[in-house]
Amino acid sequence: MDDSVDVVIIGSGINSLVAAAELALDGKRVCIIERADRLGGFIHSSERTLPGFVHDSFSSWHPLFVSGGAYSALGKELHARGLEYCNTTSEVTASVAADPATGAQRVVIAHRDPAQTAASLKIFGDQEAYLAMLDDLGRNSGTVFGAFGAELRSFGEVAKIAFGAVRRGRFSGTEAFVRDSVMSGRNYVRSRFDGWEADQLWSPWLLHAGLGPDQATGGVMLPVMAMSMHGFGLPVVKGGASKFVAAFESLLRDNGVRILLGAEAEEILVSGTTVTGVRTSQGSLSAGTVLANVSPQALYGHLLSQPPAGTAAAAKRYQNGRGAMQIHLALDKPVEWLDPRLNRVPLVHISNGSDSTGIACAQAEAGLLPSEPTVVVGQQCVLDPSRAPEGKATLWLQLQEVPFSPVGDAAGELTVQEGWTEELKQSYLDRVLARLEQFAPGTRATVLASDIIAPTDLAAANPNAVNGDPYGGSAELFQNLLWRPFPEAAGHRTAIQGLWHIGASTHPGPGLSGGSGHLVAQKLTAQPSRFSRIQAALKPSKR
Repeated sequence: MDDSVDVVIIGSGINSLVAAAELALDGKRVCIIERADRLGGFIHSSERTLPGFVHDSFSSWHPLFVSGGAYSALGKELHARGLEYCNTTSEVTASVAADPATGAQRVVIAHRDPAQTAASLKIFGDQEAYLAMLDDLGRNSGTVFGAFGAELRSFGEVAKIAFGAVRRGRFSGTEAFVRDSVMSGRNYVRSRFDGWEADQLWSPWLLHAGLGPDQATGGVMLPVMAMSMHGFGLPVVKGGASKFVAAFESLLRDNGVRILLGAEAEEILVSGTTVTGVRTSQGSLSAGTVLANVSPQALYGHLLSQPPAGTAAAAKRYQNGRGAMQIHLALDKPVEWLDPRLNRVPLVHISNGSDSTGIACAQAEAGLLPSEPTVVVGQQCVLDPSRAPEGKATLWLQLQEVPFSPVGDAAGELTVQEGWTEELKQSYLDRVLARLEQFAPGTRATVLASDIIAPTDLAAANPNAVNGDPYGGSAELFQNLLWRPFPEAAGHRTAIQGLWHIGASTHPGPGLSGGSGHLVAQKLTAQPSRFSRIQAALKPSKR
């Protein structure tokens, strides 16, 4: 194989799919290279336990996608090709825990209606503070979401965001908002609420942004999570996440995108300081533009034979976050919670907020299996009953505080010397189920089959999940926003002309928004590509 295209995209996760679709719709000749035998990266579903039980293998919930620019650009095309979402108009998320003082169960539930959610808070001042939190973000939404969708190393784009804030009359109060934004989630809720509900409800959601409750920028991500779910709910793909990928694949093939599956990208080809294509395990492709949806370690330590000065060393220092684990259960019947209101909630956290989640994060950071992990309980069948046979249910459990190479067990019960063996996986599943049984007794007895994906399995399934981190690297402030992935290579445009870096390890970071793919595609479609300009320059004049 030795072909020429306009754009080669390495990898086929959400950002690659978005970029490929937008570029192809603009008339570009695009080729996707994917080492696996399917598209989608961490977007996948299958009957992982028993026939008839459809599980989203990795990611599942799409509020960031349906609220983002990529969906605005592509949603109509995807729905025309079979994409259908199931969503909620009432309860959207909840958290349950044992009261640290009394041991009694305490539950807090968020509804799509923010006023209804606020009214459920026990302290009147917290009710007002909750709506004020959302109002503050709303007044500054142009700045916040503008930053998420901009190249922060571009003076012009940053100036445009700042000018917009001034024009809207938001300059007064900006310093206080910025101060709140860089707070940790724990400090943010402490500064605004007197009761426990807001902390217990939203602090565990910081895990889904690659953060913990004691890390900077929780003060902006916590209200962003709340606003997203109030505004867009928790949509899941009807029939499983693979239907989402199928809609994208149909769109790509309809627009001439070439898809190479089972093809390993071996080297990004460069002449001088300009990209010329990609060498793969199936041959070489010539292209004037290459989008690399890979880890910084892979891009600067492997794919480029002569990376720009300083980038290889910086990539080695790039820090990945905690590992994660997925547990899939086939149940003989839906979960029956002690608080029956939780039976209707799509996603429940087992956490008391910053305290239990903060402790579990610290234990995982120290290489220990948490004694009381935060358990994310996804009840997709609440929204999409087609996921399981009638009367039965699936359960999607996510653990985001798990060491890749455990050195010990915080509870002092499990043996970890041999790493994530099948025995350790089952033992940790027992701990997770025991935690669930506190609030939904009898669940263990309904389990028909289980499937466990440990951090080592995540890394094996997707090379971008370095050390089992599904979020493309720690999202702490020192390697986020202006500095993602690191100062020597921040931004999507690299020092090599025509080479762009996209994916979770680039701005705006992890999540299913497709943000970096959309941002780069918009830049490449706003002006003729370098490849097209060269062709035009070589075209004979008609004079």
